[in-house]
Amino acid sequence: MSDAAPEARGLVFWRRDGAADRLAALDEAAERLGLAPGMALADARAMHPGLEALLHDEADDARLLSGLADWCDRFTPLVAFDGDDGLFLDVTGCAHLFGGEKAMLDDALARLMHLGFAARGALAATAGAAHAAARFRCGDVIEAGDEAALLSPLPLVALRLEKAVRAGLESVGLKTAGALIAAPRAPLARRFGADALIRLDRALGRLDEPLSPRRILPLVSAERRLAEPISQSEDVERLVTMLAKSLAGELERRGEGARLVELTLYRLDGAVNRLVVGASRAVRDPDALRRLFRERLAALGDDLDAGFGYDMARLSVLEAAAFDARQERLDGEAGDAPREALALLADRIRARLGEQALLAPAFVDSALPERAARLAPFDGSPPDPPPRRDDDSVAAESPPARPLRLFAPAERIEAVAEVPDGPPVRFRWRRALYRVARAEGPERLAPEWWRGDAGRTRDYYRVEDDSGRRWWLARDGLYGEAATPRWYLHGAFA
Repeated sequence: MSDAAPEARGLVFWRRDGAADRLAALDEAAERLGLAPGMALADARAMHPGLEALLHDEADDARLLSGLADWCDRFTPLVAFDGDDGLFLDVTGCAHLFGGEKAMLDDALARLMHLGFAARGALAATAGAAHAAARFRCGDVIEAGDEAALLSPLPLVALRLEKAVRAGLESVGLKTAGALIAAPRAPLARRFGADALIRLDRALGRLDEPLSPRRILPLVSAERRLAEPISQSEDVERLVTMLAKSLAGELERRGEGARLVELTLYRLDGAVNRLVVGASRAVRDPDALRRLFRERLAALGDDLDAGFGYDMARLSVLEAAAFDARQERLDGEAGDAPREALALLADRIRARLGEQALLAPAFVDSALPERAARLAPFDGSPPDPPPRRDDDSVAAESPPARPLRLFAPAERIEAVAEVPDGPPVRFRWRRALYRVARAEGPERLAPEWWRGDAGRTRDYYRVEDDSGRRWWLARDGLYGEAATPRWYLHGAFA
């Protein structure tokens, strides 16, 4: 038997860079072998034939980072991306909930370590200083005003400068952030542009650096951290009731009610489940919200995987509306009770079956028959009246008659008219011939020119055949145009 030690193995991820395959990321074992990102994959394999190499998938990395951002919502709702490998957390006003800034930072890093991540983090008064400290002073809390002392000994990469800008600054001897701080600003701006100075000023706190949170900041929220994780739907419902009671007081103070509510459930393994329900009318009642989330949980069933349980939950109001107090009648019943019951029923159906499960027709401000109405999610409200048009030729109070049944799409027919622009005297539809006894029209509808598919001018006729049946016929196009007009049957009157 040989006493030789087995060859050390490492794991690397590679990606195509021009005509060469280069290392994009590597584990600690590969680093100990002397490999580094940017090295050619062929050279790495020549040095270590036992190396394990996998293709780097940037989409997978983005999904993982997005999942970590969801997990970080437990510390603050203001989470933003920092490049493709980091996150910014604005914890202003949140640190006291975790025992202070240092305790909060240690807690976050410890939790990430238990989830299997080798994470680095730091706290600072500016985003630029926090970025630099996380990569070069992991675990530190940088006090406001100490940014210059932190950045001075660090290389230019700590300032998040573009590679070409860094190379230009290093070529003139400016290899650290401290050297950049001490250098004259005007010559630097003229030669290398203002980006380097802007990055420096933001890191030092001289300029504000706005962050773009990846999620909408809720109007009102309440959260609960649990000593023992929960996984049953009944426990989640009770938790919703408790959180909704906490929200009710704040909503009452604002004179508002919730219209769109999100329940965020944080699992022990780091995954995050989000449930959203909508309300037709502004609500504050905790029982009403509990019923809506009960339907949502029932709809998900086994699809809602609680894993090893939830250790934290947050209830957030994403949209709100004015909450008008209504006086009950003297007999003790609300005057609007039937309408409210209908709205609540619609909310529960939509929570269980989805927004498209319950639809109602809604008017659209369009003269074209096929676009004059659409199906929209029903919210329990009475339908809006049709749009009114003030026209010199047609009174707004007497709109043109429309058939009870509208064909969608309109069906092609063969029609014969005595004169080109006159009403038809007979037409053939579905192989049957109809003779016109009476006709009214035309009603001319011009195309909607602002649309790309505007179409042609139409002339509509209300006709009655010799058997007493009434039809709505349309001539698409005008005589004299390049294309010959075509006739359609668009509807049938009662």
